[in-house]
Amino acid sequence: MEKHGFPKIEDFRRANEREMESLYAAVFERIDNTESSLRAFEDLRPDRAKTLSRVRERFLRYPDPERRPPLFCVPVGVKGIFRTHGERIRAGSLLPADLFDGEEARVVTALREQGAIILGITATTEFAFAAPGPTCNPRNPAHTPGGSSSGSAAGVAAGYFPLALGTQTIGSIVRPASYCGVTGVKPSHGLLPTEGLVFFSRSVDHVGIFASGPAEAESCLDAIAPGFVPAPPPERLCLGVPKGPYLAQARRHVADMVETVLAGLSPSLPIKVKSVPCLEDIEEINALHRDLIAAEFAKEHEEWFPRFRQLYRPQTHDCILAGQSAGEEAIEKGRASMKRLRDALMRRFADAGVDALVCPSTVGEADRTLMSTGDPVMNLPWTHAGLPVVSLPMGTGEAGLPLGMQLVGPYGGDAPLLALAKAIHERL
Repeated sequence: MEKHGFPKIEDFRRANEREMESLYAAVFERIDNTESSLRAFEDLRPDRAKTLSRVRERFLRYPDPERRPPLFCVPVGVKGIFRTHGERIRAGSLLPADLFDGEEARVVTALREQGAIILGITATTEFAFAAPGPTCNPRNPAHTPGGSSSGSAAGVAAGYFPLALGTQTIGSIVRPASYCGVTGVKPSHGLLPTEGLVFFSRSVDHVGIFASGPAEAESCLDAIAPGFVPAPPPERLCLGVPKGPYLAQARRHVADMVETVLAGLSPSLPIKVKSVPCLEDIEEINALHRDLIAAEFAKEHEEWFPRFRQLYRPQTHDCILAGQSAGEEAIEKGRASMKRLRDALMRRFADAGVDALVCPSTVGEADRTLMSTGDPVMNLPWTHAGLPVVSLPMGTGEAGLPLGMQLVGPYGGDAPLLALAKAIHERL
């Protein structure tokens, strides 16, 4: 059993009907005990009767355990910007729900086809930007859970589901995974389809996963990601620590903690660690990325904003105005910068001979506030370049809250990166 006593994917897949009833009874007990304060779901708690009806339908469709799909009856949380058949989404906003009607998101359909049960729609910041939703941190309710995929991260941490969908446009998977103490996977850009999203930035949006551990995330990607094939465990590793102004953005004790964790792994896992200077122009990258996503965000809302301007929260309102001012030039410059940075980082991987870069997932622990979701600056360049990232819990900080360590791989190297993450996670 994983932490919180939550079962693994395989426990669902192999359960008989009586065992499945017990698994779901535990899920709903957790929700009943904590949801009134945690508020991981967007509007409504999952309907127990409807959920159990879906479970019974799965048993009728797949009576033979040996022929069940890989995510058979696994409960999954879905961030409230994925269009989901039979569920109402609001994208964390006050706009009319019918604006978001449309075909179900491809990745949600893929989960269903692989046997998963969509347990509920999880809370998000408004339009996956900065205005927080209602969710608090499951480790300490006075602190932010991170965002924008707040409810998905908190729900996994609370044991509602072993898997949840999120998106990342700056740091919306990795940061909440770190703050809530769970595994977060932001795949290579485009590995999971974005069709059916309420988009923030079409050039940048990544679909990713929260999971109770990297093995669960790997199982999910193996089931739903086209072309993904799990890699064998690594025999030896060479990891790079990205030295320079990028790393200096994190608090010193958090950066030191990563190196301490790596040193502690060496006796049981052959690891070579080297410094890799990179991202010397991080301030320019940060600015180009933020201008790009704001400009694309403004385009997404060019129909809705004039009609419902008074319903947008201040952070979102201001981002749209900034994006309107930035215009097409910011989009062109930002897209060119994304390609340039990916090419540059791929050369750094090759020249340094490293399997992955390792650095803090966040600048520090979750902030003591529910009015913001924290600083995503440690995640921004990897999102800008579209590289795969896995965030693993690495312990707790000075305030006793979780801290994460992110592993960054070369573009397209998702399977080896997850194999590496599994090997490290087993030894942490």
